[in-house]
Amino acid sequence: MKNLKTGPAWANPTRRSILAGGVALTGFAAAGLGVQPARAQSRGGNFRVAKGHGQTTDTLNPATYENGFTIALAYGLHGFLTGFARDGSIEPQVAESWEASADAKTWMFKIRSGVTFHDGQSVTADHVVTSINYHRGEESTSAAKPLLSAITDISAQGDTVTFELESGNADFPATFTDYHLAILPAGDDRGVAWRSGVGCGPYKLVEFDPGVVARFERFENDWDGDRGFFDTIEMLSVVDLNARTTALVSGDVHAADKLDLKTTGMVERGGKVTVHSVAGNQHFTFAMLTDNAPYTDVNVRRALKHAINREELVEKILFGYGSVGNDHPIGRGQRFYNDELAQTTYDPDKAAFYLKEAGMDTLDVALSSADAAFAGAVDAAVLFQNSAKPAGINISVNRVPNDGYWSDVWMKHPFSAVYWGGRPVEDAMLTTAYASGAAWNDTFWEHERFNELLVAARAELDEAKRREMYYEMQAILNDDGGAIIPMFANYVFATGNDVNVGGEFSSHWDMDGERWMERWSFA
Repeated sequence: MKNLKTGPAWANPTRRSILAGGVALTGFAAAGLGVQPARAQSRGGNFRVAKGHGQTTDTLNPATYENGFTIALAYGLHGFLTGFARDGSIEPQVAESWEASADAKTWMFKIRSGVTFHDGQSVTADHVVTSINYHRGEESTSAAKPLLSAITDISAQGDTVTFELESGNADFPATFTDYHLAILPAGDDRGVAWRSGVGCGPYKLVEFDPGVVARFERFENDWDGDRGFFDTIEMLSVVDLNARTTALVSGDVHAADKLDLKTTGMVERGGKVTVHSVAGNQHFTFAMLTDNAPYTDVNVRRALKHAINREELVEKILFGYGSVGNDHPIGRGQRFYNDELAQTTYDPDKAAFYLKEAGMDTLDVALSSADAAFAGAVDAAVLFQNSAKPAGINISVNRVPNDGYWSDVWMKHPFSAVYWGGRPVEDAMLTTAYASGAAWNDTFWEHERFNELLVAARAELDEAKRREMYYEMQAILNDDGGAIIPMFANYVFATGNDVNVGGEFSSHWDMDGERWMERWSFA
């Protein structure tokens, strides 16, 4: 594995086109790409993969995609205006090029000709407008809604879609890499036909049994002839860690994610699979609902942040496949990571001090956890329970079922374990999970100064001023936020020796940015 840090290909925005493989208005750090030698890709075969996500409440509605199973489904089934290439740069997809006004408030995307939906319809600029508008407006409950809040108007003219923004946004093309923002055919569900399962991606959906399996076959008329190498794909939801590992080592599947980090060495020593570790922005959290007592008190939140032994978690839960977190979601490889912020440390005396500031001598709380949150989440909760005791904090671990975790526990239980895949762009991560009123603000945290900075930083085109704003936002989250973020976790997954991954791995999501469907093949 090689750690790469790519500086931003950054310039003052001008009205210019951003083409495939060319200079972008935005540049992104590609931290920890797992480099593999490139090999020629061949077509054919049925690929089976075991995913450590998926639940019976999953749907085909892209507004609801929320786990590794549905993210992979999104990128295999659907087309998107833009995407992240393996090296971290933005690449054209359904949009073949785009250009911006000098103030980055107007963006025009030219729609690629020859892109068709799986039912034979041509993809048009009008489809793009209705697909993006599906996530906007008062009726929308989409997790992507906050990402689009600055858009004041979308219009289509010929093969061009124009976006008008209330303020400049130099990162705007990256917005459309979000896995919710699929380009859909027209239909009756607020303008789109998501129930049909029809997309314009490299694979057609054959079967979708939520929480069990999704089956695909290659779309022969895909616009990009250099992707989609398998004939068919079976993506299995195997949340149970032991079952997933057994399926991998027995050869029942050709790949699996979310490995048991305790046994990766043993799995690889069998000689049939290769284990891959890719550093990125994935992080594991314990989310406190700040509108629920006792988490309404910032001193309680501070006490809990000092009561967790981060180094122990990285050692015993991640087995070294990761790094210590500092209660904000920006990774070390990102261009506005605050490297000046003091690290929050395990300090039971300081935790006890903050309890007294909250008027308490002891604190009793329940922490809900399941391995659906992340592999080892229950064990992590137990370690937290033990480290908090010297501070007078009594944590009872509430082990809950894996199935339904994201619909029944997350954002409903006052204190719960959570995983975040992270986002390559700071604004996207902070807007999705911490902005006031965001659908996925999973701590229900409100902070006036933070929200002011978030809006201002998005529109600021001066790099130095943006950095100052993002540094301050990280400091605010570290001190006041409702998420304890003790560790950043590498993506650790495995492929059989008969799998050709085609080159270096993307670090933006698990399993090659969850774009393995289009990129991998059989050797």
